[in-house]
Amino acid sequence: MNDSQPWSWPESQWRGHVNSVRAGKPLAHPDPAQRWPGGAKAAVLLSFDSDHETPALRDGETSPGKMAQGEYGARVAVPRILDLLKRHEAPASFYIPAVCALLRPDEVPGYVAAGHEVAVHGWIHERNTLLTYEQELDLLGRAVDVLQTQSGSRPTGIRTPSWDFSDSTLRVIQELGFEYDSSLMADNEPYELLADGQPTGVVEIPVEWIRDDAPYLMMDRFASLRPYMPPRELIQIWKDEFDAAYAVGGTFQLTMHPHIIGHRSRLIVLDELMKHIRSFDDVWVTTHADLAHHVASQLDTRTDTP
Repeated sequence: MNDSQPWSWPESQWRGHVNSVRAGKPLAHPDPAQRWPGGAKAAVLLSFDSDHETPALRDGETSPGKMAQGEYGARVAVPRILDLLKRHEAPASFYIPAVCALLRPDEVPGYVAAGHEVAVHGWIHERNTLLTYEQELDLLGRAVDVLQTQSGSRPTGIRTPSWDFSDSTLRVIQELGFEYDSSLMADNEPYELLADGQPTGVVEIPVEWIRDDAPYLMMDRFASLRPYMPPRELIQIWKDEFDAAYAVGGTFQLTMHPHIIGHRSRLIVLDELMKHIRSFDDVWVTTHADLAHHVASQLDTRTDTP
């Protein structure tokens, strides 16, 4: 028998892994009538991971073909997305790797000028679980510096590349002073992150693959990854997700990527979705940072843990 296999772990080991990073109680106000500003019935959060060339660069794939696929996101898709958001009067959150910001120094200021949030998405879309604590802290610290210089203010939020959350990530997030993270999936609503059972003061705005464009539309010709869903079928899934959130006075959070959602036949999905959302006059469309700041007021009153 191999004693390193999980079935041979003592209880302290498997329990320690499970409890390392956990969800505290939800931070949204318990009374739906008081939950969102202006008496809104639901909160809508649109986000874009502006990865561009970095997933390929991270893996050492430097062919012109790979670079061009990423370049499309910045060159063509981002202007289309910004125009669509302007038409729907929808502030959004853009998570951008520092290398992308350095490649195009006008991109981050463009997001800020259009009224959107800019937040951290790693240095080069690195895989955090392959890094030491020191490496992760160094890369994210440098990423913060780049975005702060280009945006004019220090980012308050982070989304880890590929939602890859290492044993050190929460410690790094705390050390760098982030107000919120948006990489984990323990709830539909925002909650406080716990570290080994202790409150951290860090707001988590949860994500989910259901509400991400990549699983439905991503393509890799040298792997088995193929788009399997016509874009117009995706509209119904995301409408259903929004409608369910609206019905309970909750949060509808969506993650997209310019190089994926930004093609003409796919932006129809976002346009139709926003038309549906804007047909309700009591929806708060906001950034992840503003929502995190709003629910953070609940942290002071929650000294208990689950």
